[in-house]
Order: sequence, then C-alpha cells, then structure tokens
Amino acid sequence: MPPSQRKVALVTGSATGVGAATCRLLAGKGWNVVVNYSKSRNEAEETAAECRKLGAEAIVCQADVAQDADCRRMVDETVKKWGRIDAMVSSAGYTKFVHHADLESMTSDEFLKTLSINLLGPFQVSRAAVPHLKASGNAAIVFVSSVAGLNGGGSSIAYSASKAALNNMTKSLARVLGPEIRVNAVCPAFIEGRWLVEGMGQERYEAYKKNLVATVTLRHAMTPDDVAQQIYWFIDGASVVTGQVLVTDAGFTLGPVPAHSAAGSENRAERQKERAS
Repeated sequence: MPPSQRKVALVTGSATGVGAATCRLLAGKGWNVVVNYSKSRNEAEETAAECRKLGAEAIVCQADVAQDADCRRMVDETVKKWGRIDAMVSSAGYTKFVHHADLESMTSDEFLKTLSINLLGPFQVSRAAVPHLKASGNAAIVFVSSVAGLNGGGSSIAYSASKAALNNMTKSLARVLGPEIRVNAVCPAFIEGRWLVEGMGQERYEAYKKNLVATVTLRHAMTPDDVAQQIYWFIDGASVVTGQVLVTDAGFTLGPVPAHSAAGSENRAERQKERAS
C-alpha cells in the first residue's frame, strides 16, 4: 500500500521510551505515525527518521498534552497531513520521585502537574481525536498506565493515583466510545531506559534492575519494545477486546520467587535472544 494510504497512529510522548518503540513497531507494520514530544525535539526527530527508514511517513509534532489547545492542534495537524486517525496511543507521562511516606514533599502543585499530564492529558487527546477515530471504523485508543495504579506503589503517591484514575477512565471511555472505538490500557512495571535512570540515579537503577531480574517470575526486565508489542496487540489483534487493563510486567506483581536453576536461567536468556533476533 502506498504510504499516503496507510493507517495512521498518533502516539503521544513518543520521542523516547515506550512511545518511540511503539512508533517504530507501527512503522514496520505499515502504519504512518505522528511522533509527539513536549521538550525532546532532537530525540523526536531521530525517532521519526527511524520510522521513515522503515517505509512509513512520519511527522513530528510538539504539544503539551496538559494543554487542550495543543491536543486539538496536534490532531488537526495529523488530519491535515493524512485525512485520518486510526489509533491513538497515550504514552506521554510525568513523575517526580517522592517517597510515599514524605507527605510534605508532595506539594499541591506537583500533585496537580502529575494529574494534568498523566490523566487530563490522555482525556484531552482522546476527546480531540474521537471524531476522526470513529470515522476509521475499527479504531483503538491505548493508554500506557502502570502497575502503580493497581498496587499503590511507584515513584510517588501522585503518580500512583494518576495511573489508578487512568485505569478507571479506560473503562469509562470504553463504554461510551464503542462500538467504533476500542479503549484499553497496558500496565507495565519496571521498564529499562532513561525515565527510571533519571528518576532513580544510575547506581540505584542498576542495583534495582539486577535484583528484579534475579527474583521476578520471568527473570526479565521489561523493555520499551516489550510494552510496544502489547500496545500493538490492542491496536491490531484485539478486535473484540475493550475496557481492559493488561498487566505487562514479566510477573512483577506476583512478588519475588525463588531463583531458578542455572539451566533455567540460561534457557530464559536464550529465549530472550531468539525473540530479539
């Protein structure tokens, strides 16, 4: 299919991390993509270039999802370019690491900023895109949430609360936007990458990851590509699934389990290599 006639996905927060991985995966599957960023323009341009190398058309759009006018402008630019939107992936997110017990350090401004990006933002982008998604005929909205919204953990109380509310909103929107639009969410746990390195610090990040891989059920630290695969399934494979919140955490929420045998760990490593190849 000519690039100009392909399906179109708008992916927020897609300069880096899960959003960027989702854009690359969609591009490789024959989709055109909108690469959205708030501040990371250089990384967004790099992601768009990678998508173009995969045969897709890609545009870069600066927008702060906490601002409704930005959301509507981003949707308008997408439709102006291709005349359609077939999927919207909300990956833009924000957090500030604040220990849950340190209540005084979680200021009202910080709490509201977290909610405005992690909860209001997904709503505003969805609202702006709905008329065009409905015209697609088999459209999907996928929110990138977190297991923090299920277990009350995560980088801060505000972050956890924002993701819990996002999980609930997934179900609310699924009810009102069907049958034309399916709405689902993915809930990863620890994801390798810059987001956690910057929040935790390199030393703490490496120690946490090492312990996680040694104790989590699948002996695997989730990567942006892992999460992107689940997002793509909701977009293109889950034609009768809506209002669902999918935990994608390699078994993290099951709690730590005894270490496997050396042979078992080696087999797991080999399967990871095969999946990556």
